[in-house]
Order: sequence, then structure tokens, then C-alpha cells
Amino acid sequence: MYLRWAERHRFATEIVDATEGEETGLKSVTVAVNGRYAYGWLRAEHGVHRLVRISPFDAQRRRQTTFALVEVLPEVEDEVEIEIDWDEIRVETFRSQGAGGQHVNKTDSAVRLTHLPTGIVAQSQNERSQAQNKENALRVLKARLLERALAEKEAEIRKLKGEPVVAGWGNQIRSYVLHPYQLVKDLRTGVETSNTTAVLDGELDAFMIAELERQATGAPLAATSAD
Repeated sequence: MYLRWAERHRFATEIVDATEGEETGLKSVTVAVNGRYAYGWLRAEHGVHRLVRISPFDAQRRRQTTFALVEVLPEVEDEVEIEIDWDEIRVETFRSQGAGGQHVNKTDSAVRLTHLPTGIVAQSQNERSQAQNKENALRVLKARLLERALAEKEAEIRKLKGEPVVAGWGNQIRSYVLHPYQLVKDLRTGVETSNTTAVLDGELDAFMIAELERQATGAPLAATSAD
């Protein structure tokens, strides 16, 4: 969905890391999106997304509810100073998982970086070169460290202003219901559409704009619920 959204906006994308699920599908994916105001747009998507559908993996065709957490991190530019002390980073190499050619499967080209003081982990395994994977992992690690610093500042501001209490679904921000009816509904703004196919194909601008406007105006969360 997000790759299709980026394609619609002519943003460049790169899959930095992908981990397959234990049985099927993907467990996690890290995607780099490069384009004007890409972070400004995508930060509205940060949160838990809920999908309701008939499971394609269930022979009894039962309804299934699944959740996906979307994290949006700003990429650290070279001129932004994020201090990295390599004495505080554990560097691990391992063999890449999944398809990738003979070279990838037989060499420890994948890299995992662990920032020991915070426990933050970043890894990359999609490049053939260990050096390239290390560079990609370091880029993701810097972005997560920056996001942590920004979150700490925001927490200080929330502490001064007081945390508003809103009745809702906790961290869930949007529901994608494909059965028994068709509906995508954003629980923060109340924006909804029955054109689920278009949304899953990347038509997300209406949801993003509504949430960014809500944040800019300080409007409360929509008091709604969804199946």
C-alpha cells in the first residue's frame, strides 16, 4: 500500500530490510522513501493499523483480524550531527534470509547493529556487500536515535501541557474492513470510504491530509468506533 502511494507521488523507494514470517507473508519491512516532504506526509501514518478480512490461509474461510504497526522515522542527513560511539555499538554479521542469489546465501553479508545504551537495533540484508549493508543499517540506526531524541522532547512538552484522555481504541488509528462489508475508517479524524481497493492501492492522501490538519489545529480525536 505504501509503495503504491509513493509511486503515485513519484517518490523513490528502497526496501532496506525484509524479514519473512514464520509461516507466510512478512514479519517486518523497512522501506526508505525519498521525495519532497515525504516524512511530512508519512508521519500521519504512524500507529497501529487493523485489517479485517477472510483469511486466504484458512480452508474454512473464517474472518480474521490482524494488526500492523507503522513506524515513520526521519532519515538523518549527513550534516545532521548524531554522535555515534562505536564502543557502544555491537556489530553482528549473518547470512541473508530468503532469495538473493548464491553470493548472498553463502556469505555473512547481512549486518545487524545494536546500540547498547538504548537497545535500539537496525539491520540490513538486501545488499550483496557487507559494507553496503553496514552503511544502510547505520543510516536506519541514526534515524531511530533521532526519533528517540524527538520523542523525549515531545514527552517533556506533554508533561508540561498534560496528557489528554480520549476514549478510543488505544493506539489503533485506522481500520480496514474487507468483510462482511467494505470500509476503511480513520478513528482519529472520522474520515472513511467504502472504496477499500483504492485505499489498499495507495490512495491515502485524504486520510493523511485530515490527520495533518487535525494535528495542526489541535482538534480532539474523533469520538468514533469501528468494527
